Amino acid sequence: MGNQIWTQNMVTKLIGPFSQIVTMHNLPLKGALSDDQLEIISQGGVLVSHGKILAVGKYTDLKAKFPASEKEVITEPMVLLPGFIDAHTHICFAGDRASDYAMRISGKSYQEIALNGGGINSTVAHTRAASEQELTELLLHRCDKQLQNGVTTCEVKSGYGLSVEDELKMLRAIQTANQSHQISLISTCLAAHTKPVEFSTKSEYVNFAVNEILPQVKLQNLSSRADIFVDTIAFDETEARIYLDAAKKLGFEITVHADQFSSLGSRLAVEYQACSADHLESSSDSDIYLLAKSDVVGVLLPGASMGLGLPFPKGRRMLDKGMCIAIASDWNPGSAPMGDLLNQAAVFGAYEKLTTAETLAALTFRAAKALRLSDRGSLSKGSLAHLIAFPCKNYQEILYYQGSLKPSKVWC
Repeated sequence: MGNQIWTQNMVTKLIGPFSQIVTMHNLPLKGALSDDQLEIISQGGVLVSHGKILAVGKYTDLKAKFPASEKEVITEPMVLLPGFIDAHTHICFAGDRASDYAMRISGKSYQEIALNGGGINSTVAHTRAASEQELTELLLHRCDKQLQNGVTTCEVKSGYGLSVEDELKMLRAIQTANQSHQISLISTCLAAHTKPVEFSTKSEYVNFAVNEILPQVKLQNLSSRADIFVDTIAFDETEARIYLDAAKKLGFEITVHADQFSSLGSRLAVEYQACSADHLESSSDSDIYLLAKSDVVGVLLPGASMGLGLPFPKGRRMLDKGMCIAIASDWNPGSAPMGDLLNQAAVFGAYEKLTTAETLAALTFRAAKALRLSDRGSLSKGSLAHLIAFPCKNYQEILYYQGSLKPSKVWC
């Protein structure tokens, strides 16, 4: 069955009946989940209007209660879920890093490649050379793939410009794409991704970023979120504090690339009350404890582990300790070029022994929390009508096929 994507109009419409509706409603934001906690409505329907959900329930009940509504009748077996939320991507870029990947699988580390001219700065060169229109077109193409894979909300970072002109160019491209595509894009300014080659020291570049880039992003209203890569190959604690203090002062929400290769960033994320700490492959038990006691969401990026051939984050331990975790694709041209969120989540869940409920939560309402979005991630009255339907009878089939089963319909 071909994938069909629909944009909601102003008409009140009843959609169904679905074999199952998995609402992801009334579930806790933190900690472990069992599948029997899921609300599953058999032969269910969804009533939508003005792009929002008016009611969810048994199709026959809704049909009797709202007889005048337009009907979209589902005639084949389908399971309905909230649209997936990819809370960490880098899909605004030009060029590729296939040569980096070839070096990695021959034995060179991510750090070695970066130190020898590959890595992020390679993508910076290609992205700087691209026009704003080219970046927008590339981004729109990747948005098409995301939507076909069931992603209806997608965070997109800058961070491949690393100059005032090029960071603003990237963020404008994200803004333009958001205005012209069905998918909902959330922009994040990652001005502190790495030190560009024209700067002598990291501290010199951080001062440039906080004095020149961040104020312009805020002045031009191009993003309300700021991110920084805190690690041994990126920015240290002193540099991170300068950046985070400036971002907070300017009114940005904070997120942190944390604990990817070394343990440090998650502690700063907690201290600065960040929306999320992302990566966490190297988080210690004490880091996990701090995160669990905080409101910071741990955004786990199994695609980076798969792309780099490194261990996954300790997802099972994090949930058992009471953390809120989301799973995101980290789609980028270097460490995570796959860009298939469901495949990554299904494989990660198998390795980390996550329940179906935990994996689906990490792709929906818990991912929404990482972006501080309260209007999506569950199928409930008042939520955005971001709906995805899989061609199967049982919700367990979705992860069973490890991402190869794609949505046959998307309403956005």
